[in-house]
Amino acid sequence: MNRSIACFKAVVIFTCLLLIFSSCSKRSGDPRVLVFTKTTGYHHESIAAGIAAIEKLGNQQHFQVDTTTNANWFTEDSLQKYAAVVFLSTTGDVLDHYQEAEFERYIQAGGGFMGIHAAADCEYDWGWYGRLVGGYFMSHPGITDSFKNIQPGVLNIIDGQHISTKHLSKQWNRTDEFYSFKKLNKEVKVLITVDEKSYQGGKNGDYHPMAWYHEYDGGRAFYTNLGHTTESFSEAAYLTHILGGIQYAIGDNNKLNYSKATTLRVPDENRFNKIRMVNGQFYEPMEMTILPNLDILVAQRRGEIMLYKQGDSIIKQIGFLNVYYKQRKSFLKKS
Repeated sequence: MNRSIACFKAVVIFTCLLLIFSSCSKRSGDPRVLVFTKTTGYHHESIAAGIAAIEKLGNQQHFQVDTTTNANWFTEDSLQKYAAVVFLSTTGDVLDHYQEAEFERYIQAGGGFMGIHAAADCEYDWGWYGRLVGGYFMSHPGITDSFKNIQPGVLNIIDGQHISTKHLSKQWNRTDEFYSFKKLNKEVKVLITVDEKSYQGGKNGDYHPMAWYHEYDGGRAFYTNLGHTTESFSEAAYLTHILGGIQYAIGDNNKLNYSKATTLRVPDENRFNKIRMVNGQFYEPMEMTILPNLDILVAQRRGEIMLYKQGDSIIKQIGFLNVYYKQRKSFLKKS
């Protein structure tokens, strides 16, 4: 009996400690969300309606909403205020390499991300972002004489238990712009697919994801392709869908832990000094490598291999690659 009481006390103490530690990591007050809407490509007219809708949801569901098109907000000091960042139909190259590193660190520290519609039509040269979103835009259904981008279609609810889909029936008839995707991340958990037989122009086949979520690189990510039209942001079913995505991205509203971030911050350019080591002794240098003794080898387009010895101001040719041999031989045969 005494042993049972001791075990019960240990469980109670352990539970109390868990509650204390979890409360210490939780932010005080309502969660705060940043809605980012910068576009350098196509600008969706629905963005304004999307901002207004998310702000209204925030007022109703007790989370604060800030909005910006300014990528300079992507710094550690700014991002650490937010439980989640929403990319609302962002397009093109919206962050520079400094800001990309800051956003990676934010997610690695435990931040949340939600992408809406054209968030997948964004940052094609930043592979980390593509894996975070879960895929990249490949094509619209297309515009021809017989059909348009925006079409009615049938959506299949694959997971009806998630907070973003539990209000939906197994099939959701909806008019929207259904993207086809490339580089789909196989690690995501798909919530909704679209039946390509119900509209024209789909290119992902029998299994065509439309919305999904996953844990990624220390944080949480949710994406929905739905939301091209302005009307979307006044539809009750759609608003409940994106609210669930935002709530998933917010998570437990815990404080960020930047000690878990693995991406290094990009040093400011003013931390470096440019020193000219050699003057005017190169002809179209193509590649270089630094040797263990800090000497430098340079390969030039014409085939010369040049050596720069550390501390010297002269570069010398030490070898030659006959890179034009085949071309010359072919030319001589023809002539």
